[in-house]
Amino acid sequence: MKSLIVGDKSTVRRLAERLKRADSHSEYQRIQCVLIRATLGSSAAEIARLLGWSTATVHVLHSRWAKEGEAIFDVRGRGGRHHQYLTPEHEQELLAPFVQRAQAGGMLTVAEVQQAYRERSGKEVARSTIYRKRSIDRALVPCADC
Repeated sequence: MKSLIVGDKSTVRRLAERLKRADSHSEYQRIQCVLIRATLGSSAAEIARLLGWSTATVHVLHSRWAKEGEAIFDVRGRGGRHHQYLTPEHEQELLAPFVQRAQAGGMLTVAEVQQAYRERSGKEVARSTIYRKRSIDRALVPCADC
């Protein structure tokens, strides 16, 4: 059987140092998965039991380690603005007059903010999108007939 993870001293030392600097639980477990194999030579089934993973996940991670190296530990966070129509800066600029008006005691409706957003972005925008804008979410008053 071909060994995907070589347990030489430099690799173990790098992994141990990286384990100390892990930023997230996910990264920590990934490093453990490779480090356990490199130091103890444990099987994928044993490592899976220790980490609470499936054996297949351990196999995948070990294969990726052999191909990609330490890049597998750089876990990207979830979420983000994947389908944004405006940048955060442009949104702030668009919403600034509405926020000022709301802070001065004025009433806002979702429909007018939605219309301004639609004109600025050139795209149809759902009301739920407008409600999610953090800088204005408390200033909006739902309009029953809008």
